[in-house]
Amino acid sequence: MKQFSSLGGRPVLSWAVDACRPVSEGVVLVVPAHTEPGDNPGADAVVVGGATRAESVRCGLEAVPAEAEVIVVHDAARPLAPPALFADVLEALNEDGVVGVVPGLAPSDTIKVVDGNMNVTSTLDRASLVAVQTPQAFRADVLRAAHARTANSPDAVATDDAMLVEASGWRVRVVEGHPDNIKITTPEDLATAERLLAAAQDA
Repeated sequence: MKQFSSLGGRPVLSWAVDACRPVSEGVVLVVPAHTEPGDNPGADAVVVGGATRAESVRCGLEAVPAEAEVIVVHDAARPLAPPALFADVLEALNEDGVVGVVPGLAPSDTIKVVDGNMNVTSTLDRASLVAVQTPQAFRADVLRAAHARTANSPDAVATDDAMLVEASGWRVRVVEGHPDNIKITTPEDLATAERLLAAAQDA
């Protein structure tokens, strides 16, 4: 669980919490069962998540005050999301009719679809693709409704919250992501984050 790894002398997740703090009235940190987030993760509440991403977000939603009108979901393993990215998704959410906003980057590589034997079945048009990041911002009632819709469906699989919102019939807006907003999943990612953090501190 790379969110507990050390980055710049602090746990990765503490950087992610700090990234959320300037735009939030409260921060809820969701952690896996049987883990310790540290003595001072900086969150207003720490809750134990579930077996899937969607279940974990629902656990977090229960700790969010009912009167909240906007909810921002951010990966604990994305420690370098810049403040401007949070500002961008929240600004787009203020537009009329927008209920969800995610940051995304156009892929630089050609993307191919393969079958179970790794044979190419099609090549996708890069012009219509984006690689999605967090933070993702939603109208609170829409996000809660999307999660309630799938709460009792064990077969529902979502790799991000926008998928649940989209599946519930709402449109999600995309804004420009940030190349430094990497998700740490491998030791190589952690090394890259160390370099990016050092460069930012030296700037």
